[in-house]
Amino acid sequence: MAWIVLIASGVLEAVWASALGASKGFKRPVPTAVFAVALALSMAGLAFAMRTLPVGTAYAVWVGIGAVLTVLIAAARGQDKLTPLRTALLAGLIGCVIGLKAVS
Repeated sequence: MAWIVLIASGVLEAVWASALGASKGFKRPVPTAVFAVALALSMAGLAFAMRTLPVGTAYAVWVGIGAVLTVLIAAARGQDKLTPLRTALLAGLIGCVIGLKAVS
């Protein structure tokens, strides 16, 4: 159960990071509200997962999922470019997250 919550929390990290950018410095109310809710849920899920998973592993997986998804969201919105090298590096990050799960 901790791994499922951790993965969901990583997805929510990408949601709050994307909403933070869209809030334009907290000047837009809807993205600001999405940011606040997603941040709270993401942190709560991370804290829950850390009750049974090692802190370093849980944090690395949470950040890795959030970072990869945030880049993909930005690329889908045309705010970031996915080059072959960047894609390979993101794949490597995903591989590291899977590796952490495999050895835990």
